[in-house]
Amino acid sequence: MRLVRAGEEESLGQRTIMTISIGNHIIGAGRAYVIAEIGNNHNGSFERAIELVDLARGVGADSAKFQMRHLDEVYRQRTLRNDGEDLGTEYVVDLLRRFELPVEAHRKLAAYCAQKGIQYLCTPWDACSVGVLEGMGVPAYKVASADLTNLPLLDVLCATGKPLILSTGMSRPEEVQATANFLNQRKARFVLLHCNSTYPAPFHDIHLKWMERLRGVHPLVGYSGHERGLAVSLAAVALGAVVVERHFTLDRTMEGPDHAASLEPTEFKQLISGMREIEQALGDGQGRRLSQGEMINRENLGKSLVAAAALKKGTIIAASHVRVRSPGQGLSPQSYGELIGRTLQRDLKEEDFFYPSDLKDARIEPRKYSFHHPWGVPVRYHDFKEYNERIQPDLYEFHLSYSDMELTPDDFLKGPYPMDFVVHAPELFAGSRLMDLASPDQVYRAESIRETQRVINITRALKRHFPRTQRPMIVANVGGFTMDAPLERELVLEYYGRFARSLAELDLDGVELISQTMAPFPWHFGGQRYQNMFVRIEEIVEWCTRLKIRMCFDISHSRLTCNHLGLDFYAFCEKIAPHTGHLHLGDAKDLNGEGLQIGEGDIDFARVGKILRAGCPGASFIPEIWQGHKNGGEGFWLALERLEGVL
Repeated sequence: MRLVRAGEEESLGQRTIMTISIGNHIIGAGRAYVIAEIGNNHNGSFERAIELVDLARGVGADSAKFQMRHLDEVYRQRTLRNDGEDLGTEYVVDLLRRFELPVEAHRKLAAYCAQKGIQYLCTPWDACSVGVLEGMGVPAYKVASADLTNLPLLDVLCATGKPLILSTGMSRPEEVQATANFLNQRKARFVLLHCNSTYPAPFHDIHLKWMERLRGVHPLVGYSGHERGLAVSLAAVALGAVVVERHFTLDRTMEGPDHAASLEPTEFKQLISGMREIEQALGDGQGRRLSQGEMINRENLGKSLVAAAALKKGTIIAASHVRVRSPGQGLSPQSYGELIGRTLQRDLKEEDFFYPSDLKDARIEPRKYSFHHPWGVPVRYHDFKEYNERIQPDLYEFHLSYSDMELTPDDFLKGPYPMDFVVHAPELFAGSRLMDLASPDQVYRAESIRETQRVINITRALKRHFPRTQRPMIVANVGGFTMDAPLERELVLEYYGRFARSLAELDLDGVELISQTMAPFPWHFGGQRYQNMFVRIEEIVEWCTRLKIRMCFDISHSRLTCNHLGLDFYAFCEKIAPHTGHLHLGDAKDLNGEGLQIGEGDIDFARVGKILRAGCPGASFIPEIWQGHKNGGEGFWLALERLEGVL
């Protein structure tokens, strides 16, 4: 799929999307352009117009739109004389005379919009107004529904070469098609807005599905809404509107026909927030990949094929050997038929999981590896013995759960062992309490300090099993998360301040607490949260320097951060390397493809390896692959195979 400007030919064999640009906004690229239609809702007050511009910018609109008329160019003279015109027209003309702003006021508004960083747009109702607006350098023109059929005015607008946004209210389908043909003949760049021109519009008259038919006339289609509330406009975004226009007012009860169909500032802000959420949720329609949260829940809630009894290597698997049980950490029950009749390549205990490798004739096994950096693997107490019998790494990283903190390490460890060790503190403590050493809740923070101190004490006790490690590192996700929205930057500073106080309250003698770099959207309890600390590289460098601490550089997390923020990931690596004591290595993709197998994401590990050898040559690492421990560490061995020669 590629994006093309209006008028460009489609590329053979590719899905092509037409776009047009209004200033630095690309219309049709997945983010709807939002017009706050102020029109004449200033009711003739320049000061009120300025206030509305400020509010439009504050709620997140892309443009503040006004209207310009030279009445003697728009209406018959007898109409302007109130010479027997019908009451409706007489009412409109009276309001326009009282509420129209002079040309000089528009010039000042355009300059003010530029100063405030919001685009000034205007609907010209006559050719004279087009001339005035051309002199002001407007980036595009909005055409009112009333002028969709006004071909002479459209001809003048086409001659400007500016993009056009045309409302289609009050027009029959054949009229819309005729105008589209007229514009295409002149190679105009334009958007058609579905619209019902009543104020406010009844829901049953809106016919929102007509947008799809309108897209058959021209590919760039948006929506200009006059209905009550937000739901229809939000639905238009879900249906692919590339522009959304809504009238904007300070007070819906003010005099004038448009106020009743307008949104007040709080509503307009809710509309834009909802639009942006919908746009994120829509995706590109090209694929469906499991999110990290879904994979977590699939593991916890799904089903697997397990051994119904202890089975020896060489057994031909029969139906009586297999059961379906939770959790979903093994081979999917969909592979049941493929598993039956296979010859087992390993011994299984009762209720051991079958894995995808059991459908193959060979398993991936560990071997001796050679790296520039000290290397290890993550382990739990219960599987340490198995790993230690199979490999001789430079270190082990013990991942503790809150239940592990109640165990006696001596029941599992019979050292001393000739390697180093690292501890990964639990993220979750008993009672579904997440570690948060930066919490604004002082009781919660104190509890996190107490639990972290317990981890420190356990780490000190482990040193006798690994006497080579003089000052073991404790990797921690130190907190700073929020439930529903990211924090404002000034509040983030307060979180770092509380974390600094927590560090001062901990007894860290003989250990080193290192925070892990975090992705902007962590997964807690199978759902997404927002992470606010140790995400952005400038903050990481600043607070490592201020607090004299080092980091656990989680490559996968930080790649997701750079994807989200549009940053150069390799520049991130160069900046954090001097502050790095330990590394978690996994691949990453898009915004939530976390902990992928090496080579299955977007990271160039050869390039990363060169940066790390130069910036933190002594930093140790483990492969941090999602569920890499399954099937005897199969995911870790594959990652180490792919990293050898790179790190």
